[in-house]
Amino acid sequence: MFNFLPKPLVGILASSLLFINVVFWCSCLFVFALIKVIIPLKPWHNLLTPILTKIAECWVMCNSGWMALTQKTHWDVEGLSDLNYKGWYLVNANHQSWVDILVLQHLLKGRIPLLKFFLKQELIRVPIMGLSWWALDFPFMKRFSREYLEKHPEMRGKDLETTRIACEKFARTPTSVMNFMEGTRFTEKKHSKQQSPYQNLLKPKAGGIAFALNAMGDKFQSLLNITIVYPDGIPSFWDFLSGRIKNVKVRIEVEPIPAHFTQKDYNEDDEFRAEFQQWTHEMWLKKDALISELQTN
Repeated sequence: MFNFLPKPLVGILASSLLFINVVFWCSCLFVFALIKVIIPLKPWHNLLTPILTKIAECWVMCNSGWMALTQKTHWDVEGLSDLNYKGWYLVNANHQSWVDILVLQHLLKGRIPLLKFFLKQELIRVPIMGLSWWALDFPFMKRFSREYLEKHPEMRGKDLETTRIACEKFARTPTSVMNFMEGTRFTEKKHSKQQSPYQNLLKPKAGGIAFALNAMGDKFQSLLNITIVYPDGIPSFWDFLSGRIKNVKVRIEVEPIPAHFTQKDYNEDDEFRAEFQQWTHEMWLKKDALISELQTN
């Protein structure tokens, strides 16, 4: 609606709407988060969970609202019809820009459960957002490096057990856990430094997704393998706010997760680690070819 305005004005308008949306829904969220802190009882938390989730879903829906007001984007999307709002999903996508998160939230809202990210334990201390993530039951991971475990063998298995406990609530509530397997946003500089064997992707970090699968057990029904392409070039967040993104292509594939992947230890089982890395490599080869195809067609 307002995309006809000069791009800097569109950016200011979109930024203002984004800020208002964050302040309003965070305020609503914090009211119930405070109750959750004051009354640390599991039955009470179970009652609050759907309320907090609905607040977050309204937040995401309002994001789509101001996007519709300020953006004039052509969406070329395939794979949405196979999704289930009451399912359990591990969601994986290539990562190029902070815009990816809003793209995923916009397309998947109401089609799968609210997206949640595995976060490092230290992030719970982040002002405002740490409390929001905790209130929404984002799983916090406490991971130890192989080097640390060699020096402290008594801590083996503690990181996985901590995450399993954090994920217990997902057995009762359909959940979507998001993972960017590249671990960081794609840039040509990072691509060159890594000497990545893929044309359009950084090397996948298989350990994180293997850890999530092990921690969640057999809760995940399938993997959502999502490919995002910006045909006119990778946008900055300001490009997005300014309404400069004209085309977005997204392909969503629902893929099975091998059952034994949830039962083995990636850090300790060398044979399984090699098998899992081969699985992610084949997935990445397929995604790399799809990106090249979508960029040219």
